[in-house]
Amino acid sequence: MTMSTLRQDDPLDDFDRRQITLDGLADDGATKVVYVAGRGPAVIVMTEMPGISPDVARFARWVRDAGFSVYMPSLFGRDGAVPEAEEGKAVFQRACVSAEFRAFAANASSPVTQWLRSLARLAHDECGGPGVGAIGMCFTGNFALTMMLEPSMLAPVLSQPTLPLNDPSGLHIAPEELAEVQQRLEEDDLTVLAYRFEGDRFCTAQRFAAYAEALGDRFVPRVLPDSAANGDLPPFFEQVVGCPHSVVTAHLIDAAGEPTIAARDEILAFFKQRLTARGRD
Repeated sequence: MTMSTLRQDDPLDDFDRRQITLDGLADDGATKVVYVAGRGPAVIVMTEMPGISPDVARFARWVRDAGFSVYMPSLFGRDGAVPEAEEGKAVFQRACVSAEFRAFAANASSPVTQWLRSLARLAHDECGGPGVGAIGMCFTGNFALTMMLEPSMLAPVLSQPTLPLNDPSGLHIAPEELAEVQQRLEEDDLTVLAYRFEGDRFCTAQRFAAYAEALGDRFVPRVLPDSAANGDLPPFFEQVVGCPHSVVTAHLIDAAGEPTIAARDEILAFFKQRLTARGRD
């Protein structure tokens, strides 16, 4: 996709738009739109704030084209929309007070992660293979870690995890769930990939240090220099975010040799290594 294409709303018409009802939330939140595409083992792509932008959809297509079935749930915002500043701020403010996310809660998990774990289970049933991968970004950045409570989850990626918003070193996961995840990572010999930019104000060095303390060498952090971030940004990222933040979407520079492209390729290789039969040999 060209930069001009990324600055136009994406119709997402190469995805199958499904209404999926799952356990894990109250009746008014149990059904969500999920965009599905591709063939192969399943990967859950969770959108960053303020929604499924053309940049997020581009990343999902890269995952699809690498040989995976992509499940991209609509969690907030206007699907396919270019992230505008005022609209994006309104989406962010609504999500901050939503009971699904508990954006300011440290040592607690967002209730929506229960639904996402059910989605991972469904995706594994539909697609087969050794298991499921997931990547969370920004507001959803840590959700893939909590999703490790679902046995089919094998490949968690945390891209610039920002919750809880009011505690730079906080972990947005309940202590008892974190203990279960720690045990599973050890018993199943799994790792967690994580990405951030060095100068990110929302996903700080303190947060990565807290993950490292909690998960030890099972946590594999990648910190990119701010100079690696794309400077040609949609309005929400230029005016509201205001710092290098979105490693594989808005701040990615789509050119050979760029650190953000190397991060994308490492994530795709991680999914392949964990989710294909050959990779599990």
